[in-house]
Amino acid sequence: MDIVNQLVAGGQFRVLKVPLGFIKALEWIFAIFAFSTCGSYSGMFKMSVECKNRTESDLSIEVEFKYPFRLHQEYFDAPTCKGGPPERLFLVGDYSSSAEFFVTIGVFAFLYSMAALSVYVFALEKYRENNKGPLIDFGVTCVFTFMWLVSSAAWAKGLSDVKASTDPEKVVDLISACDEEGNLCREVHDPVMSGLNTSVCFGFMNLVLWGGNLWFVFKETGIIAPFMRAPPPQEKQPAPDSYGQQAGYEQGGYQPEYNQQQDVRRRRRRKEEVWRQLAAESVVPGNYSTHNATLLPVCVCLRICLCAE
Repeated sequence: MDIVNQLVAGGQFRVLKVPLGFIKALEWIFAIFAFSTCGSYSGMFKMSVECKNRTESDLSIEVEFKYPFRLHQEYFDAPTCKGGPPERLFLVGDYSSSAEFFVTIGVFAFLYSMAALSVYVFALEKYRENNKGPLIDFGVTCVFTFMWLVSSAAWAKGLSDVKASTDPEKVVDLISACDEEGNLCREVHDPVMSGLNTSVCFGFMNLVLWGGNLWFVFKETGIIAPFMRAPPPQEKQPAPDSYGQQAGYEQGGYQPEYNQQQDVRRRRRRKEEVWRQLAAESVVPGNYSTHNATLLPVCVCLRICLCAE
């Protein structure tokens, strides 16, 4: 129990919540259903032969067959309606190859899914080391996907042939007593094929599961990683702070000295207004007061400064 507790404690069961592990668990379960519903099947149908001589009739002829469906080895005894011993008749057909192939693929898929789940849970880091584990897993998954396609299609065709060979209406034609007038042959009970139909459904469901799991296993290989990198972010140009900067962009690019030029013009206008006020108060024709004489040098100096700028 201590060893089991250590294994459970060291396992990474979170992998069962991601598609890689969850789908693998479904593959393991569906593989069991696929090969068990086919490999454990046994069926039976009944017929009746009513002869002219009622004492020779057999109203309950049971014919049994089972996996692997070598029907040519399955036989039954039917009355001849001639007073002699009953004749032994065999069914027609051998469909063991498709059935055994289907069951074999199911068993190997079950074993591989169980082994892969063990690796995912207890050795996930080693599985991803050097990228060898995902590559092997991807290759095996591709093989099983193809095998499920082939085996399910082959078994679907084999099952249709099994149904035809075990149809009581056709088996009755094998009885020689049914060809004579006065004898009545009919089917009593048809075989139940629901289990075999289910096995075919599980086969194609396994095909869908293994095919869908290809993408998630392929992502673990890292082959697609270089193609999934995000493009480098593009640098955004700074937004203009004022209308003057927007005008600079429109005229052919950003102009950092535009605001300085506006400040120089603004100061020049302010000085010109001061000059006009001083000139109006100082230099007036015919008016040479002391106040005007005092302001005249100041106006001249201010004018010189404005011209220098």
